[in-house]
Amino acid sequence: MTIEQQLIDLTQQLLESIAGGDWETYARLCDPSLSAFEPESAGQLVEGLLFHKYFFDLGRDGTPHNTTMCSPHVRMLGSDSAVVSYVRLSQTLDSNGAPVIRRYEETRVWQQQEGEWKHVHFHRSVST
Repeated sequence: MTIEQQLIDLTQQLLESIAGGDWETYARLCDPSLSAFEPESAGQLVEGLLFHKYFFDLGRDGTPHNTTMCSPHVRMLGSDSAVVSYVRLSQTLDSNGAPVIRRYEETRVWQQQEGEWKHVHFHRSVST
């Protein structure tokens, strides 16, 4: 397996942990100093895992979720760091049971630390 494919697989695992509310997997894949720009942070850079844990602690609503990573692109920044960019399609149901699809443009930065890839930064935008 190539490093690029390994990073795509880790990113998919990260996305599935988010969709499934699996905090243990999410925390294992992320560096404790994770930084992010995302819609929920209202334009502010957030650092650390506490901000993200809040959403995991809310729990899942029990509706089915599906996450599709479209056209992933991996750019190696050296032997120990990389950027993975893609569009994420998130399928859920609204309160009436009708399918809802949301689209996010995401860039995730991975760094190899002590032989393991860790998610260290991301930027997520929402398309309307």
